[in-house]
Order: sequence, then structure tokens, then C-alpha cells
Amino acid sequence: MLASIHVADLGPRHALAFVAKGPSRVTAPGLRNANLALAARLGGPLPTKTDIGRVALIAMWDDDAALDGFLAESPIAQTLAGGWHVRLEPLRAHGSWPGLPDDLPKSRRVGSTGPVAVFTMGKVRIPRLPAFLRASGKAEKQVVTAPGLLWGTALVRPPFVATCSLWESAEASAGYAFTAGVAHNDAIAAGRAKPFHHREAFVRFHPYASTGHLDGRNPLPESRLAAI
Repeated sequence: MLASIHVADLGPRHALAFVAKGPSRVTAPGLRNANLALAARLGGPLPTKTDIGRVALIAMWDDDAALDGFLAESPIAQTLAGGWHVRLEPLRAHGSWPGLPDDLPKSRRVGSTGPVAVFTMGKVRIPRLPAFLRASGKAEKQVVTAPGLLWGTALVRPPFVATCSLWESAEASAGYAFTAGVAHNDAIAAGRAKPFHHREAFVRFHPYASTGHLDGRNPLPESRLAAI
């Protein structure tokens, strides 16, 4: 099993129409699960947080052949082809999400070298959305200055909400999540006391192929992957 995230700038009109049709339009042999969303700046001010022209697809696949077929044949893939995508091997997961194996390690300490990607995904309880946005907004303001962060984005299509971040190492990611990220720890505690989500998952991945560009650069260039 592998995951992928595809991010592209389509412009406001096309982005809203693209996301409004929903993830059910994403079909391909070997696809386990898909979510479409608008991208949102981590730590940005709430009224202007959503970058209306940027969209993202998070997908779970049986194998590389399934993703290869999607990229070669799907009109959705062609729409996103001008952006960036990365292939990801799951390392550990807390919680559950459709398409993820049930037997992934749950321990925070999982052997890996080189960069890691981290997804936080939730199906938010709508009455808890304002409290969730307040808690997550405080955490995001800390993550954008966290040592070792390479790139990150929030993703929004309620009830689906998520973040995706790339880190220099698992140690850098854990240093923010469990040590330095005071607001992140507060958000976790608030969610445990009164859950924000119907379903949620926190997943760490090993990125092993990165293609394309955003804002004129590849957030995870092959040279960095080759150094692993």
C-alpha cells in the first residue's frame, strides 16, 4: 500500500468547481480512498486563509502500478499535472482512515532515515468546527517556524480537514509534535477532552518519489531523496 498527495494551482474559478464535485469523481483501479480539498496556508489569518486557487488530492493506493495507471489515464490526474505530487510509504499511524492498513505500527519510534511526511486527517464534527479552527490555528502558527519543516499546507473541504507537512527527519517532526509544539499539545488535549472529529488519523510516511513544482520549486527535490 502507498499514499500520494497531488497539489496544483488551478485558479479560483476552476479550483472551486473541481473540489465541489467531490472525491467520488476520483476513480481508478487500485484506488483505496481519495479526498479532494482546497489548500490553506498554515498559520495564515483566518479570513484569508484559504488559497482559493490551489487544490489537493490525497489518495491511498494498492501499489505503484495503480498510481502509474491513474497518472497515465485519468482526466483528474491531467488536471493536476501542472503541479506537484509525492509518493509515500506509510510508517506509522495513530487512529484509522479508509485505505490505510490496520496493522501499521502505532509506536512513535519507527526506524526511518531522511525526510518524512506527516498527514493529520479528520472528519470534523460540524458543531466543533469553530473550536477546532481555533485550536489548530494556534498550532499552525508554531509549525511554520519549527526547525526542520520543509513545506506544509492545510486542506479544507468540510467535513474533511487535514494538514500535510514535510520534514527533514522524523526527529524534527517529533520535536515539534511532542516537545516544542506547545499549542499542538494543547490542541491534542482539547480534542481528547471533547473530540473534534468523527474519525481521525495521524500518519507518518517515508517519501520516495517527488515530481513537479509549486511556486517555482519542488518542495522535496530528488537530490534530497537521493541523499537518503
